[in-house]
Amino acid sequence: MPYFVYRIRPGKRFELTGHFAAFRDARDRARAMRQAMTADDDYSVKVMFAKSSEDAERMMSEEREPRPLGEDA
Repeated sequence: MPYFVYRIRPGKRFELTGHFAAFRDARDRARAMRQAMTADDDYSVKVMFAKSSEDAERMMSEEREPRPLGEDA
């Protein structure tokens, strides 16, 4: 399964910026994008491991329950 790198803008708008076979390549791309960000940028960068870009976007869209209080990080 490939790794997808996304720009996530307000309102959960996803912008696919690349997909990679190896995690190291995806991680390096995400790090470079984060380092290039300025204070005016209104997005975050995320690496997702999924079967397809549709699956990755679905997983990022799902509401998750908050972690219980007292649970270790």
